[in-house]
Amino acid sequence: MMVVKVRPDYQLTIPQAFLRKIKLAAGDFVEIEISGETLVIRPAKDIPPEQEHFFSAEWQKKEAEADGDIAEGRVIGPFHDVADALEALKGAKV
Repeated sequence: MMVVKVRPDYQLTIPQAFLRKIKLAAGDFVEIEISGETLVIRPAKDIPPEQEHFFSAEWQKKEAEADGDIAEGRVIGPFHDVADALEALKGAKV
């Protein structure tokens, strides 16, 4: 536990060790709530938890690769139905 002082303008300074631990940086947003007599402060997430995987480094790398393929015309389709798509995939060079 660490004690910090409430300044006259009602601001608090969060110790750097705490900021590093929760990966919080200047300009980030936090959620604040009261639980009983406890003030809870946690990083606010811009991305819903169920969508976090879309923002992983691996996903973003594959998205960039797909964008490059599309830009260079390395695509097949569109298809009128699933049978046409499957037939094209069977003959596609990987």
